[in-house]
This record gives sequence, C-alpha cells and structure tokens, in this order.
Amino acid sequence: MAGIIAARLTELGIELPKVAAPAGAYVPYTLSGKILFVSGQIPMRDGSLTHKGKVGTDVSVEEGHACARVCALNILAQVAAACGGDLDKVARCLKLGGFVNCGPDFNDHPKVINGASELMLEVFGEAGKHARFAVGAPSLPLGCSVEVEAVFELK
Repeated sequence: MAGIIAARLTELGIELPKVAAPAGAYVPYTLSGKILFVSGQIPMRDGSLTHKGKVGTDVSVEEGHACARVCALNILAQVAAACGGDLDKVARCLKLGGFVNCGPDFNDHPKVINGASELMLEVFGEAGKHARFAVGAPSLPLGCSVEVEAVFELK
C-alpha cells in the first residue's frame, strides 16, 4: 500500500487487519462501475470478536463506539482489497450503515456508530464525510455488538 492514504494510516498508527472471509453465501464487496459496496463487517480481530452482547446492557456506549471503529477498520481492509491495496483510489465514502445490538429502550445508536464515522473522517478527511443510518437490532451475527456496512465511490 503506497500513497497519501497509506501515509495517513501510518501517521495515525493504524494497521489494517487481514480481510475476513465471508461467513455465508455472499461476497465481501461488489463493484458496480465506480461504486463499491462493502458487506456488513463485524468486530473481528485476529479471528475473534472484540465485543459481544447488547450495547447498553452488556457493553457500554463507549465500548460500542470502539466496536464500531473495529468494524470500520475491517471495512477499510475490504476496500483496500477491492482497490489492489491502493486506498488512494477512493474518491469518497458515500454512506455507512450501522446496526447496534441493543434492547428496545436503547437510544444512543448515533453515539455508537460515530466510532465508524469518525474513522472515515480521520482517514479520508473531507472525502470521508458520508450519509449514514444508525439503527438498533435485537440480535446480530455471532452475538456481536455492532455491524457496519459501507458504500464508496472510486476514482
């Protein structure tokens, strides 16, 4: 990986994780023209979940925020794979979608998914600004706390 974004990652002390293989009948990303769709990423690090359980009950909002950041790191790893390792091919992050494993009375979804949004801004600057949704779900794959999907425009 070389270029401006690689240098920014180094400056931020960020090392992208290895890409995770799909856990079902889907692909990790699809490319249609210049639009790259990244499948939902969960907080896997070295083959293990970093956060499991419901945010607001088993996991604090702050831990959920950190969990969303891990999901975003996995998204960036998938984007790098789609771009042959060159994140400078990203024109901008168009949209993030965040799912928070929580109970019916939880309402801090935006604070949790900010962990992913803030990483996009740190890495891509102005090109990291995106549309977003942050919603609650009664359960997520493997009992994880957060799942995040993304859409990017490539140059």
